[in-house]
Amino acid sequence: MSIPKNIINHFKKNKIKFEIVSHKKVYTAYDLAATLGEKLNTIAKTLLLKVEFPKVTKKKAGYYVVAIPADMQADFARIKKELGALKIELAPERIMKKLGIEPGTLPPVGSIHKLEMLMDKSLSRVGRVLVRAGSLTESMRVRVKDLHAVEKPLVGIFGKKAKKK
Repeated sequence: MSIPKNIINHFKKNKIKFEIVSHKKVYTAYDLAATLGEKLNTIAKTLLLKVEFPKVTKKKAGYYVVAIPADMQADFARIKKELGALKIELAPERIMKKLGIEPGTLPPVGSIHKLEMLMDKSLSRVGRVLVRAGSLTESMRVRVKDLHAVEKPLVGIFGKKAKKK
């Protein structure tokens, strides 16, 4: 099994039921959907964001995990406004590696790394989603309400429809 033990243990400890789904090596949520014949809105795309706050707030700069449906792209302007942030950008790959995460495999569980979680509310409509789980060849299918119960994410509109390619 190529899913890291800390992720499996986290799910088991928190009683999150999961199904492991094996697939060919993929790097993006779009490729995952194409490989497994899944609809894009049933896959949670997870990004690590670097967030900076104005000096007048008590919030410190840091990293946030955001989960949105794979048929959307992150709406940085909306996230920035919701958090009251000064600046938002994708975290550099070196930060992901420092956290022990291979780029493209970030699971929607910020609590493992003591990071706050943002979740697009449209994921709640799906019920069960396919999520990346620290592996390029295995993902997990989980119930969105289980992720909510454990991660206690800030829920809002954090994605916008992706432009057609």
